[in-house]
Amino acid sequence: MKLAFIIDPIQTLDPCHDTSVALMEAAHVMGHEVWITQANLLSVVAGKAWAILERVELMPIELVEGRWVAASPWYKIGKRIYVSLETMDAVFMRTDPPVTVSYLYATYILDYIDQNKTLVINSPSGIRGANEKMYALQFTKVIPETIVTADKQTIRDFVEAKGTAVLKPLGNKAGEGILILQPSDRNLNSIIELSTLQGRVPVMVQNFIPEAKEGDKRIILLDGKPIGAVNRLSASGEFRNNMATGGTVAKTEITPKEYEICSEVAKILRKDGLVFVGIDVIGGYLTEVNVTSPTGIREIDRLDDTRLGHLVIRWVEQTKNL
Repeated sequence: MKLAFIIDPIQTLDPCHDTSVALMEAAHVMGHEVWITQANLLSVVAGKAWAILERVELMPIELVEGRWVAASPWYKIGKRIYVSLETMDAVFMRTDPPVTVSYLYATYILDYIDQNKTLVINSPSGIRGANEKMYALQFTKVIPETIVTADKQTIRDFVEAKGTAVLKPLGNKAGEGILILQPSDRNLNSIIELSTLQGRVPVMVQNFIPEAKEGDKRIILLDGKPIGAVNRLSASGEFRNNMATGGTVAKTEITPKEYEICSEVAKILRKDGLVFVGIDVIGGYLTEVNVTSPTGIREIDRLDDTRLGHLVIRWVEQTKNL
């Protein structure tokens, strides 16, 4: 197969952490051609999506004394071509959030790929319709009590009723801008004003889940089915469990309750063309649905001795009937 990956500049990726590299490495090891490009190198010509692509070869990382070690260099760039993306068997949209205007324009360009010819993972329209905070709101049975608003009084009322709440900006990533709200905080009004840009931008406010101290579980779903999970634990002095904020990871199992959550979201994910997804679960509650470039494969593989990237590429092979 020929597989194209739309990524951030490859030299900025961490081969021992980034899921995009894990997927590309799996494809390369399994004998497929791996091509890379960036969102700004996409075009529409004669009603079709085109891209400037570079062939890439990857040197697989190795597990040494419980940690991933990469070769230096860990990739080699080959020839460059300008070609219709429909010449690829699959295209992976793996540009990191936030979802900016340029990101959205890239998804519009990807709409001009005939998905009867080329798989696009994840669906461009699915990505556009799935804000990673807002998308979870439709699953009312499995999320904590949540409001989305820019109104200061509505937020204050919610915080006073709950005692402790968590505020999340709708467009951020990796725990950026997440705040603990308490009615006794003398800065509460200022926090709300700053976070909502003086009442102009809505934010999400959720009931605080005490079990957050036990970790934030990332579950990877492939075509709606859970294939692995990792528990993320906060660093000392930090309430956020994100790896980007210094959190650590621990081996974990998917509980019966979490399998129920996966089942609850699977049908909608498939309908929206969201094939490769990471959901976040705290204390048995769904908190986010990550669809842009969900991560966690490297950590799961290290802790569970798995190769989830190979499962993903095998799914593509089977979907393409190869």
